Amino acid sequence: MKRHELMDEQWALIEPLVPCSTARTGRPSRDRRTILNGIFWILHTGAPWRDLPERLGPWQTVYHHFAKWRREGVFAAIVEALQIKLDERGLIDWDLWCIDGANVRAARAAGGADKKVSTGIPMNRQTTHWAAAEAGLDRNSTWLLTVAALR
Repeated sequence: MKRHELMDEQWALIEPLVPCSTARTGRPSRDRRTILNGIFWILHTGAPWRDLPERLGPWQTVYHHFAKWRREGVFAAIVEALQIKLDERGLIDWDLWCIDGANVRAARAAGGADKKVSTGIPMNRQTTHWAAAEAGLDRNSTWLLTVAALR
C-alpha cells in the first residue's frame, strides 16, 4: 500500500458510489480505484496534474474523471455517505461540523500583475517649484523637494 492510496476497507465503503465506465468502444476502462488514488494523490500533494506518477495512470485520464465526477456530484455523495456512517457511530458533533473556508489573498505580483499600483498619482512624485518656495529656498536653489516631504 503506497502513501495517499485507499485501503481495502476505505475502498469497500465508497466503491458503490464511484460510477463505472459505460463506454463500449475504444480502450478498456481504467480501474476506478486507481483513478481515485490518482485524484487523492494530487489533492494530498498539491502537485500539478502533469506530475502524477505513471503508476496511477495518464494524468489526462485522471483529470478527466476528476472533472466529470466533480460535475456529477460523486464527491459530494461520498462525503455525505461518510458523514452518515460517522453519524451512526456517534462520531460527528453537528454543532461543530464545518469545512474550512479560509483563504489567503496573494499580492498582485504573485499573479503576474505589475507591481506598481495605478491610482492616477505617479509613484515618484514630481518635484514642484512652489514647494521649494514654501520651504524658504531661492528659486535658483539646487535643492529639490517633493510635496510629500513638506507634509
